[in-house]
Amino acid sequence: MTTTELARRTCAVTVLGGPTAVIDMGGLRIVSDPTFDEPGPHGYLTKTSGPAVTESALGPVDLVLVSHDLHPDNFDDRGRAFAGSAPLVVSGPLSAGRIGPPAIGLAPWSSHSVRRQDGGGDLEILAVPAVHGPEDGERDADGFVNCEVTGFVLSGQGLPTLYISGDNASIRTVAEVSRRVPAIDAALLHAGAARVAAKFGGRPLSMDSRRTAAAAAVLDTKLVVPAHYDGWTHFSEGLSDLELAFDEAGLSSLLRVVAHGTWVDLPS
Repeated sequence: MTTTELARRTCAVTVLGGPTAVIDMGGLRIVSDPTFDEPGPHGYLTKTSGPAVTESALGPVDLVLVSHDLHPDNFDDRGRAFAGSAPLVVSGPLSAGRIGPPAIGLAPWSSHSVRRQDGGGDLEILAVPAVHGPEDGERDADGFVNCEVTGFVLSGQGLPTLYISGDNASIRTVAEVSRRVPAIDAALLHAGAARVAAKFGGRPLSMDSRRTAAAAAVLDTKLVVPAHYDGWTHFSEGLSDLELAFDEAGLSSLLRVVAHGTWVDLPS
């Protein structure tokens, strides 16, 4: 685990483990789905490894994106404290209401702009839908499969367009994102085929490896950085499954897998 400060990049992403990623764009440092707890049990879920980089090594953070707040594999105790110290948190409306200030809630297809630090104008944060389980899964009282989950698209003048899926298991949803945002340059896709026996008969709650490769094809993106495939016992598919699925689909050139805490430059 790295405790020295993570060097800043012009336009790049690094996965720290689990779903947690750091994105440097437009002079801003952005963290998605912060999880910084040590390994151990978290209710009915068990964490097996901690982040490659500690929260103290990230330096000043401008924005935290939380796809959903109800599951500890996406938003744990230290992640919650970390988000609370950030100047801005963006999530879905229900999640933002539970998180409280400094969180704001965006409904799907609504957006929020943040002033960039590189003098290039604004970074636009577009909220997009996600389905956290099978399409025919039972809906909760608010109409969601499992719970409200929000994906994000980040863009701005002179910047690549980056799609962050959140815990989405639906190719139909990916197709809708691709249709509405037709020029996605890079995608941070939550994979791992998360399974909980008590939910939806154990069917995947996030994309399995084949669906992750299919999502890459549907998005017609230049680059895929996978996340959410290790660090927890309920992730049923790992890195080797992802690499095989992309190879069999003829899409290996799109997949960028590096050691956690290592930067991947985003396409210009």
